[in-house]
Amino acid sequence: MVWELPVNIVLSIYFIAAVIGAALIVKLSRDKTRRISNLRFFIQIFAVIGIFMGLIVGPFNQPLWAPLGVSPRDRLIGAEFLGNQLPDGLTLPVLACYYPNGRTLTCPVWQLQAYIFPFWDYPRGYDVFYSTSGIEKIGIVIGSLVVASLLFGRAYCGWLCPFGLFQDVLSRIRRTVKLKHRSFSESTNKKLGQSRYIIIASFLILSVIFGSYYIFGTELIPGTITGGPYGTETGIVSSINEPFCLVCPMRPLCSLLQAGIGSMNFSYISQIVYGPLGIIGGYYSSISLTVLIIVIILSLAYRRFWCRICPVGALTALFSTTKPFKQISLTKLQKDEQKCTKCGVCKRACPTQATDMYNKKGGDVTDSKCILCARCIEICPHKNALKINFAGKTITTSKDLP
Repeated sequence: MVWELPVNIVLSIYFIAAVIGAALIVKLSRDKTRRISNLRFFIQIFAVIGIFMGLIVGPFNQPLWAPLGVSPRDRLIGAEFLGNQLPDGLTLPVLACYYPNGRTLTCPVWQLQAYIFPFWDYPRGYDVFYSTSGIEKIGIVIGSLVVASLLFGRAYCGWLCPFGLFQDVLSRIRRTVKLKHRSFSESTNKKLGQSRYIIIASFLILSVIFGSYYIFGTELIPGTITGGPYGTETGIVSSINEPFCLVCPMRPLCSLLQAGIGSMNFSYISQIVYGPLGIIGGYYSSISLTVLIIVIILSLAYRRFWCRICPVGALTALFSTTKPFKQISLTKLQKDEQKCTKCGVCKRACPTQATDMYNKKGGDVTDSKCILCARCIEICPHKNALKINFAGKTITTSKDLP
């Protein structure tokens, strides 16, 4: 079994297969208007299997995590240079719940909440020990987010995010059954984009209120003083911490998919749901399941619906498409005004209904809604009218299409 091979051999096989597969897709794709999309879909699948689901990193079947399943939840990639400074994993701007599998990569939204409450000034988290204060941990997370966003912007959303892949699968299902997608009005889509920042502000404010005892020395809500071996077993702390995670659609999707392929025990997930109608649960709840169902329905009708309101995408956009970050961001969508004929095909093809590549005259047209999926580039019929640049070098550009 491949999982039982040494980690370095498994990683080598994985990367060789990824490179060969990507090369074959680029070489053999006959439809030029879907070549980049097919490559992106392939990379998304490999990223989910290899990174976020933790299926290529062992050892498996650890006694500590036996009730949870076979996945390597005690294996932390990156501890060698992060040490105890950030023992939950590397911050990456994608919506990928770390609970079902190891702590290789961690959702920044979870970290920002958890490091405010309940782990602001508590030395022990979920089977990890913290050697840094809350403000230091948050500084590391934000610093990591800024660096990652300046490097690749929202390309993480378009090329790596597991929930983005899920939405793309839903879009492929919709196209297979020949259902036409719907589009929001430009004003509605703008308001959806603005709602992302309201969501961020809401969960951060709630986290600060919950953690007020350790931050300000005053307990604003009774039951928010941490305790127990994990620091989360007292009062409402055991029921409500990381408030956004209680409604996040990725958390139940991730755990249910893991249980479906056998790397996580379904009995473990179902047993820890409690409260009226399962409103509060450890891995999923009636609230998050309801949100997931709503998002699935809307994503079948509207391409990449969740990406329009995603707080992770909002944080990435904040540090890559707003001043002063936009000026120094390395990955940009560029437009040549002289070669654009205003045919509008780019605007119609964009899955998140970004409009700057159509409305703006030229230059850097990367906006906060753009996930750098390059769909506008592969569908543009004019050579070099649109291109993606990294550090001033062209990565891909539009071609002349018949």
